[in-house]
Amino acid sequence: MESTVAIVVVAAGSGTRLAQSAPKAFVEVAGRSILAHSLQPVFSLETPAQLIVVAPSELVSRARQIAVGVAGPASGYVSVVAGGATRQQSVAAGLAVLAPSVRTVLVHDAARAFTPTRQFARVVSAVESSGAGVVPGLPVTDTIKRTDVGADGETLVAETVDRSQLSAVQTPQGFPAAELVAAYAAATQDYTDDAALFAAAGHRVTLVTGDADAFKITTPWDLRRAEALAGPSVTDSSPSDLRSGLGIDVHAFDDASPLWLGGLYWPGERGLSGHSDGDVVAHAVCDALLSAAGLGDIGSRFGTADPRFADAHGDVFLSATVAMLADAGYRPQNVSVQVVGNSPRIGPRRAEIEARLGTLVAAPVSISATTSDFLGFTGRGEGIAVIATALVQRVP
Repeated sequence: MESTVAIVVVAAGSGTRLAQSAPKAFVEVAGRSILAHSLQPVFSLETPAQLIVVAPSELVSRARQIAVGVAGPASGYVSVVAGGATRQQSVAAGLAVLAPSVRTVLVHDAARAFTPTRQFARVVSAVESSGAGVVPGLPVTDTIKRTDVGADGETLVAETVDRSQLSAVQTPQGFPAAELVAAYAAATQDYTDDAALFAAAGHRVTLVTGDADAFKITTPWDLRRAEALAGPSVTDSSPSDLRSGLGIDVHAFDDASPLWLGGLYWPGERGLSGHSDGDVVAHAVCDALLSAAGLGDIGSRFGTADPRFADAHGDVFLSATVAMLADAGYRPQNVSVQVVGNSPRIGPRRAEIEARLGTLVAAPVSISATTSDFLGFTGRGEGIAVIATALVQRVP
C-alpha cells in the first residue's frame, strides 16, 4: 500500500542493561511486549505510513506476528526485516525496503515504547514543512558538570556546563527520505544517532518539543516505570480478580459454503454449515469468554432466531462479546484454542489466526490443532470441533 511516510522501528538490540532473558523489544510490560506497545501509537496516525520493523534475525517471525497483530486490518503496511550487528546497520536494513512512494522517513527506537502519537505527527509535519532533519527533545533540567581525571585517578569536576544550550534528544527522528538514504550510503563511521549521521553529511537538523512519556526503557527501574504507565497486568491481580472459562463448538462441513475460520477466509477449502458463517473457532472463543465472565453462552446471547446474525462473520460475534465483557466489568487476558479436525491445515496460517483473533479480543491468543486419529465425526472428515479456554480479569 502506497504511503509518503515510512516509520522504521529499530527493535534489534539485545538490551543487556535491562537484565532480562529476552532481547529488550520482546520483554513484556503488563502482558504485552515492548515492541507491541511501541507500535500502537503508529496506527493512531491520521495519515497511513509504511511501518518497517527491524528485529534480531532469529526473532523476525516473532516480530512479524507482533506487528501484524497490532496492525490488524492495516497489516498490508507492515514490513519486518533482520537487523545488523550495530544500530546503524539495522537502520540501513530498514531503509533498504522503503516503498518508492515514501518521501519522509522517521526512525524510532522500540525501547521508547510510550512515545505518544502526537510526537510522531509533530515530527512528520516539521520535516514536511522544513525539508530538514527533525529531532524531538526536552530541555536538560539537571546541572551538568564536565569532568576530568586527576593525578591519582580520581574523577574531578572541571567546570559547570551551561545547560540552556543542551537538549535531551528522543525519537522518532525524521528526515527527507532521499537525503537520509544517501547519507547512510555515504557514511564511513558509526554515529550515536541518525541526526548525527544526517548532519555529518552536510544537512540541517532542527529541534521540536519532545514528550516526557517518550523515555527510553534501558534499566530495570525504567521497566518498572513502564509497567506503572501501562496499567495493571495479570500478575498484579489477586486470585479473586481472575476467572477462567471453557467453550466448545462443533460445525459440520458444507461444500456449498465458503470456509471462514479464526476470522480468516480460506479459499479452496470446504466450508462449514451454520446460521452465520460457521466460524467454529470464533464461536468457541466467544463461549469461553462468556463462560469466564458468567454471561451465559453464545446460543443465549446470539440465538439462531435473531435475523441480525444471519450470515454474520465471526468478528461480529467476537467484537460484541468483548463489548459485553467490558459492560460487565471484565477484560480478556488470554485465550487458548485447540482445533480438532482433518482439514484445513492450521500450521501455515497459525500466526495469521493468532494475530487476527488477538486484535479482535485485545489479548494474546494461541491456537493449536490435532486430529482424532480417524475416530468419530472429525476422524471421518465430517466436520470440525474446537475447544477454547479464556482467562478474564475483573476491571476495578
